Amino acid sequence: MTITISDISTIHESARQFIAAMGDRTIFAFYGNMGAGKTTFIKAICEELGVEDVITSPTFAIVNEYRSEETSELIYHFDFYRIKKLEEVYDMGYEDYFYSGCLCFIEWPELIEDLLPEDAVRVQIEEREDGTRMVEMN
Repeated sequence: MTITISDISTIHESARQFIAAMGDRTIFAFYGNMGAGKTTFIKAICEELGVEDVITSPTFAIVNEYRSEETSELIYHFDFYRIKKLEEVYDMGYEDYFYSGCLCFIEWPELIEDLLPEDAVRVQIEEREDGTRMVEMN
């Protein structure tokens, strides 16, 4: 599935399209260059899922936990950009998150590729020359 985000004003519509395509899958690994819009898109998805908390990149915390005000379900948002060794991910207890049944949105998954569940959905975000973003869900 491919979603085009033409500009920031359409990001919530794109997030709704993404949510409609999620099905019952829970692990989403977001790939893309720095500045491609991974955090911004995940923020829009969380907002559309009913998260009312301030949604920020978990770059320093590695994981942020949110709760949907609509469903009371937990959502985990990871950013593995600063991970130096896989042992750090083991130490944080990644299995408890990934296999919890809760939604997990993962930025910089290439740094923990070997730990991703087999059923993780790969999401590629690419910025085009005209400023649009292409979101491909596999």
